[in-house]
Amino acid sequence: MDISYFFQPICVDSITADSIASTVVPHTEGNFPELEKGNIALFYCPEFRNGLVDFQNLKDDRFRDEFYNLFPSAHWEKKIYDLGNILPGETIEDSYFAIAKVIEVLVKNDIIPILIGGSQDLLHAVYKGYENLEQSVNITTIDSKMDFGDGVNDIKYDAYLSSILVHNPSFLFNYSIIGLQAPFVKQSEMDLFEKLYFDALRLGEFNADFRKAEPLIRNADILNIDLFSIKASDFNGELYDSPNGFYAEQVCQIAKYAGISDKLSSFALLNLFPNTTSSAANKLIAQLVWYFIEGVADRKGDFPKCAKTEYTKFMVNHDDFENDLIFYKSNKSQRWWMEVPHPKHANSRYDRHHLIPCNQEDYDYALKNEIPDLWWRTYQKLK
Repeated sequence: MDISYFFQPICVDSITADSIASTVVPHTEGNFPELEKGNIALFYCPEFRNGLVDFQNLKDDRFRDEFYNLFPSAHWEKKIYDLGNILPGETIEDSYFAIAKVIEVLVKNDIIPILIGGSQDLLHAVYKGYENLEQSVNITTIDSKMDFGDGVNDIKYDAYLSSILVHNPSFLFNYSIIGLQAPFVKQSEMDLFEKLYFDALRLGEFNADFRKAEPLIRNADILNIDLFSIKASDFNGELYDSPNGFYAEQVCQIAKYAGISDKLSSFALLNLFPNTTSSAANKLIAQLVWYFIEGVADRKGDFPKCAKTEYTKFMVNHDDFENDLIFYKSNKSQRWWMEVPHPKHANSRYDRHHLIPCNQEDYDYALKNEIPDLWWRTYQKLK
């Protein structure tokens, strides 16, 4: 379907020689980009009605000027489309519908959407786009807290997960959160997370060993960075006052690893509130987009893009299982995956989830006759 009518064009004032601006295909007045498969599409949505503050009819896309004045790497081959802005609809449901349709069309055509925008409840709309495709998905979010909310109809910037969980039919296979901070989490929420066999990595665990986060990032179809999860010293503004959180270089590293993953098909930077961020904060948003695109350019064609024959296979005998635990190591990237048995009666749409990313430490753990946590949680969801 034609998605151009969802977007307002942008004005590109000046183009610096050899900068990203000279390579981006923008949506200008009367000229919507002719989208080709296999590329990247950036867009902005200033929807804040369910945000921390309702900044009605306000937008702030200063990040565009910062991004356009960066320089692309020589090995960037994909086209970058700037689709413009999705302005808020008459109701917030209209905005959700527009975002969901855009995500649906882009992902269906193998175009990676980069959504920069309003409050984090827009992640609910991103998920709806995959639901329209009837594709089961894994979501990974970079956040300091769990955004369950108080009820299934409680959708706002810090409450949207419950509405995704209870939707029938459900197309959410796994949800991971990286950067969790214990003071912001109810014990009941943690108990529910464990009961659902979801993945939670605390900020302290991330700081101690980034490698624990990499498989969770590589396993995601959708990755979202909540900008409130960044330390105020590195992302400052009127509403951004967290004393703890990620450093700028850490979230840039996360963005690049997200781009490198062949499985990931949507990237979002949310909880960006207008006229509340510093110039440095907008520079960081531009650099997050840059590092994500750099990661996409460095993709290796690993799972799910290649066959198992392109991996080295390792089989580990375990005392408590009739069959061996099976691991795969990519001959291209040296990254690891492990195979989780897929029962014959299981839903066929879960076929793509039985080979899950891991680290060599998980293989070493299995050699000690132990079951890796990621393997066990996935097995519980598949059986």
